[in-house]
Amino acid sequence: MIPEIISIRHDDGSGFRAAWMDNESSFLHLHPEYEIVLNISGNGTRVAGDSVELFDRYDLVMYGPDLRHFWNFYRKDKNDTGRHAIMVHFRRDSLGESMLSQFEMADLRRLLENAGRGIAFSPETGEKAEEPMRRMLSDTGMKKMVSFFRLLEILCSAPKFKILSGENLEGVREITDSRLTEVCSFIRENFYRPIPVKEIAVVAKMSPHSFSRFFSRSTGSGFVNYVNQVRTNKACYLLRETDHQINEIVFECGFATISNFNKQFRKHAGMSARDYRAQYRT
Repeated sequence: MIPEIISIRHDDGSGFRAAWMDNESSFLHLHPEYEIVLNISGNGTRVAGDSVELFDRYDLVMYGPDLRHFWNFYRKDKNDTGRHAIMVHFRRDSLGESMLSQFEMADLRRLLENAGRGIAFSPETGEKAEEPMRRMLSDTGMKKMVSFFRLLEILCSAPKFKILSGENLEGVREITDSRLTEVCSFIRENFYRPIPVKEIAVVAKMSPHSFSRFFSRSTGSGFVNYVNQVRTNKACYLLRETDHQINEIVFECGFATISNFNKQFRKHAGMSARDYRAQYRT
């Protein structure tokens, strides 16, 4: 499955973002930010690189930039609202290289390096991290920054942790090209309709031929294949979270025919849409 490239918005202009999540599963994705996720309640499966593990209450993980990951929340029934989590995103440059180079920041540098393969902390560390992460949801200004650094200090001093992925990350593509970010945003906003290569090439300010080479080199996937992955991700969400008929989902997600939907869904999700939905229904 190809990871979808996403962009994290920091609407308040701050260098980091905290958000509360309710009952949200995700699709396979990656982004340039570090991510810290604390599961407050509920359970399911999370994937980071080549690691696949179950998660439960006070599961605390940290992912580095461009590490592909996703999680699935196990719902007992459609009324189950038991999954709650807090998520924090930040970029390395928000910390400042001059500060990171200081002797006192050795543990933080090590934390950031290890996060490149994903880190899982003990439930005890998860409990300690809950307070500053909750504060980040409501704090502003200097107080929010203090809570953020308190969180980092808890992670740096954690007595127990585990590196999640054994995946060799050498040569992983860095998502630094603003054109690629803009192109992927355009795809996410328009996947429900046909997107000709000529049209997306205009967004990237390239010729169609140059765009195809650029996109394949940057993502490791052809453009059409990537669009089908995005459409499949949306279909997975609708299958999990709604009662829409599969025939309706086909066209909501931009597939031209039911047969093409079935083919692409099996290719990217590894099973039929009917079997995928059955996993989340009792």
